[in-house]
Amino acid sequence: MQDGAAPKTVVDQAMIDAAEGPSRPARSQWRDVFDQFAAHKGAMAGLIFFIFIILFVTIGPLIWPYDPTFIDIRARNSGPTWAHPIGTDQLGRDMLARLMAGGQVSLAVGMTAMLLALLVGTLIGVIAGYFKRLDGPLMRFTDLFLALPLLPLLLVIVMLFRESLNSAFGPEGGIFILMVTAIGITSWMQTARIVRGDVLALKEQEFVLAARSIGTPPRRMIGRHVLPNVLSPIMVSATLGIATAIITESALSFLGLGFPPDFPTWGRLLNDATDYLQQYPSRVIWPGLAISLTVLSVNYIGDGLRDALDPRIRGR
Repeated sequence: MQDGAAPKTVVDQAMIDAAEGPSRPARSQWRDVFDQFAAHKGAMAGLIFFIFIILFVTIGPLIWPYDPTFIDIRARNSGPTWAHPIGTDQLGRDMLARLMAGGQVSLAVGMTAMLLALLVGTLIGVIAGYFKRLDGPLMRFTDLFLALPLLPLLLVIVMLFRESLNSAFGPEGGIFILMVTAIGITSWMQTARIVRGDVLALKEQEFVLAARSIGTPPRRMIGRHVLPNVLSPIMVSATLGIATAIITESALSFLGLGFPPDFPTWGRLLNDATDYLQQYPSRVIWPGLAISLTVLSVNYIGDGLRDALDPRIRGR
């Protein structure tokens, strides 16, 4: 205590604390990410619509009384009515029920194929970025896949393995496995390149160099220090991968190489409606609208996650 200075009493300290105001609790990183994501209006709108689509295709069939495969010749080619809000097809099947069932298949294929592509892309990206001697071969392998035309390659894969998988797992299980595998193994390249770039940057960080200097084995280094720090681009890539997989599955089903004709998907509904485009355009509008809005919502979610997980934007 300095000479001549009066000692602080408890009351004086309380007055100082009151003047400074209450201390703010520390904010977690994920709270900042959530606030930044919530501030992105397009991302929030996309998230709300995507949740609505998931509820529509999962809970809707439990509530809606019509079976998507039930044929009622007397009600074929009917327009919107109270019984069939978006009409029926050429066999009298309820279009709303088929739209729900088609959404289940399209979303299941999209999400499962995205997980496969994410697994392959992350694995190749981490190995290429961390192990220098494998970087060149793995990136040339990635460039080879990027140079291949996606749709013709998918057509070849489907035509080659469709019959064998159908005989092994049945027509529905076989084509599901084939679609997921074909889309997944042809959609991992962008994830691999993004993860590789982040791993290359992380290798030069001080905490990685310190862990390496004390002899941390590569498996532990990747699991505890590398992978947790590349989750942000992986999450963004996952959302965008769902949109790509849904479009790809719809394109294959539209070309008649997807699920069986009696098994509705959004792409199959578009394929079935092309013969009746002039007379009943609504049959094309509804599945096309479902695909477009779902893909748009997922893309907006990806944009919001990209901005929310970017520390340069989050710190503004």
